[in-house]
Amino acid sequence: MVKLGPFDGVLGKSQRAGISAEKEAPVNFLTDPLEGRSTLRPADILVFGWEGGKHACVDLTGVSPLVGLRDHGFVTGQATTKAEAAKVAKHEKACIENQHVFTPFAFDTFGALAPDAVRFLKRVQQVVSSNTAHVKGQNFVFSRVGFAIQKGVAAQLVARLPAISL
Repeated sequence: MVKLGPFDGVLGKSQRAGISAEKEAPVNFLTDPLEGRSTLRPADILVFGWEGGKHACVDLTGVSPLVGLRDHGFVTGQATTKAEAAKVAKHEKACIENQHVFTPFAFDTFGALAPDAVRFLKRVQQVVSSNTAHVKGQNFVFSRVGFAIQKGVAAQLVARLPAISL
């Protein structure tokens, strides 16, 4: 799982463009349905007033595109689509019941994005473009997220390297 830290730059730019969001925001209604108890699980990103005045709980999920390769062979985007569907099944109902919008943000370690993640980023891109004077703002969001994914994957790979003694 790719850590959230690399997305800080995207959040910072978004907040300057008028999107108010909080990382690791505590919401007491995101629970595992199998546990049946409140775990005060935080939303990876809580975007305030995102849709119709409702806050959006964004759940970031990074997966390997090679997951399930033995069972069904390699299909581009399959891992992100499955991860997105699993997150929706797990959290969407609780968000809706608590007057929030749920947005799964699934991506794979090769940089592919699930459909809901693309829709979310396109909307962020529109807001950034309309609220900033930079012409480059249109491509900023997607390139920054791609870089964040690469940085997170690289950090995990480096952490797994064996220690070199000199």
